[in-house]
Amino acid sequence: MRMPNWISALCVLLIASTGLAVAPAPSVLLCGGSMMNGDHFSDSVVPVMRAHYAGVKKLALVLHATAPADRDRMEARLKTAFAHLAGIEAESLHHYDAAGQCALLERADGIFVGGGETFELLAELYRTGELELIRRRVAAGVPYGGASAGANVAGLHIGTTNDFPVAEIPSRAALGVFPAVINPHHPLSEAKADFDGRAGKIRYYLRFNPTETILALGNASIARLHDGRVTFEVGHGWVYSAAGVRALNPGDRIPELVPKS
Repeated sequence: MRMPNWISALCVLLIASTGLAVAPAPSVLLCGGSMMNGDHFSDSVVPVMRAHYAGVKKLALVLHATAPADRDRMEARLKTAFAHLAGIEAESLHHYDAAGQCALLERADGIFVGGGETFELLAELYRTGELELIRRRVAAGVPYGGASAGANVAGLHIGTTNDFPVAEIPSRAALGVFPAVINPHHPLSEAKADFDGRAGKIRYYLRFNPTETILALGNASIARLHDGRVTFEVGHGWVYSAAGVRALNPGDRIPELVPKS
């Protein structure tokens, strides 16, 4: 039965009067990798990136997955790319100590986690306490974007990362802000040997983990969680489960992936 309008209005007034607020739905964008062309984002990903970060002024760059000697150069590329995208000021955490990094994450109204070594990234997120901080910020409605390793750690855990374990981690459990396990850099079917090899590995993984759902993303391919639903936006993607595999087309909803309420 439909709720009368006056009751809906009363509920809104009661929430406002008690200082309570309905938490915004998380907004999470994941890219399979290779989303840049020099120091700009590739044309194919610009529209969805611009929509995802609409209204963001200050962006925290999390570059823990990048080798320390390369972080300044990566930051410079991303600063230029985000400024060109929507006039967004981006700054990397690596300029600060642990307290300063957390402060930047607290004041930023957008987050982007770059690619590189997934195990190093997750280890650093645990070591600094940033795993829980980012999780909390995303739950509060701060838009999160992640590419490659940054997509891996947005998922439930890092079960299907392609990376070597270059660092010890306390757990494979990741941010859990996206309702799947992620496999980035998935080869296209045109590269048959590579495609078959990757698909075979994921299917074999699912024999040991049959309750999991794997979202595989090709390079420059994007899926987005927004307004409580997951949509495949750009490029090439696949959903793997114990029941089989389904290829995704841009614009497809992914009902297999249900966000936590």
